[in-house]
Amino acid sequence: MTSPVAVSKAEAISEQLIEIRRHLHRHPELSHEEVETTKYITSLLEEAGIRIIDYGLKTGVIAEVGGLQGGPVVALRADIDALPIQEETGLPYASVYPGKMHACGHDFHTASLLGAAFLLKEQEQELKGTVRFLFQPAEEKAKGALQIIDSGALEGVSAVFGIHNKPELPVGTIGIKGGPLMAAADGFRITVTGAGAHAAVPESGIDPIVAAAQIVTALQTVVSRNVSPLNSAVISVTKLHSGNAWNIIPETAVLGGTIRTFTEEVRSKVLKRFVEVTEGIAAALETKATVEWIGGPPPTINDDSLAQLANETAAALGLNAVTPELSPAGEDFAFYQRVVPGLFAFVGTSGTREWHHPDFNLDERALPLTAGFFTDVARRYLESLSTEAQG
Repeated sequence: MTSPVAVSKAEAISEQLIEIRRHLHRHPELSHEEVETTKYITSLLEEAGIRIIDYGLKTGVIAEVGGLQGGPVVALRADIDALPIQEETGLPYASVYPGKMHACGHDFHTASLLGAAFLLKEQEQELKGTVRFLFQPAEEKAKGALQIIDSGALEGVSAVFGIHNKPELPVGTIGIKGGPLMAAADGFRITVTGAGAHAAVPESGIDPIVAAAQIVTALQTVVSRNVSPLNSAVISVTKLHSGNAWNIIPETAVLGGTIRTFTEEVRSKVLKRFVEVTEGIAAALETKATVEWIGGPPPTINDDSLAQLANETAAALGLNAVTPELSPAGEDFAFYQRVVPGLFAFVGTSGTREWHHPDFNLDERALPLTAGFFTDVARRYLESLSTEAQG
């Protein structure tokens, strides 16, 4: 197996990685708009002599190193898009674009993966296969991973690794867990239709607000009575809009919200019961309810063998590997895991704010550690397959 040289080599390019991260932070671009970000990443890869593979993507970059000895392909992924948030950090490299900010650390992810690409290029002659770099657009819209898959960029890949910064974990810590890690994130919109009437004579109409209120309450029983206490699920109704006059019963009420689940079995059951309860309550109150789904990513479920490999890599690099808590956030990395085995890890960044906060920032000392982890986990994976092939 590889020696733990990746972090020490990454330390040597630490200043370059910080410069890259700050450039990206200063110039955030939203999902599907990452045109200049794509150009910037491409230019850095080309300067390093790393080959770019054209998969016809409008934004995002696919690149490779290795393959000189044949062998399998392992993929490393970073997301590159920003959020529609007005930055409030006051940093000297704060966003120059009003209402746009890297408030989820994708600039950190991208800089770390670029660091790994630079390091692996230096070791290209030794690689027992190919490392493919996925600089993915539109993670915040949960669309980018599907675009990468549809482009064919995952074809031939044996495994995929990804990371996300975790503000509450200290620098030098990495959260690795086999099995479920992050939630499926499904959205919903319910339209309840009744019959409008004057508020003074409610019997002449059918009140959709009363039905909507009953639906909100009844939906909580799906989790409390249809999901085992040994599993987890959340149904949150976050919007309820109806009417525009104080003395008129409206014709419709519209509800919206999200459902979070950690396994496909629980997800399927909760979505089914959600519709049954919604339609049943509506019918009992003489209204009609229509449910529209806003499809999000499935649960992020890590491959156990890749988790073991990641733990071994972390130990060799001197990182403190911990078992992270389940996160109810969604992550479109999960789409890759439906195609090939995958491992998604949390890297500690000693942040002071949670993801998506306008004052979000992180400790850049985690950059070389993350680049080193990316580098060594890819090498170790390729070497493990090479050892297996040799018997």
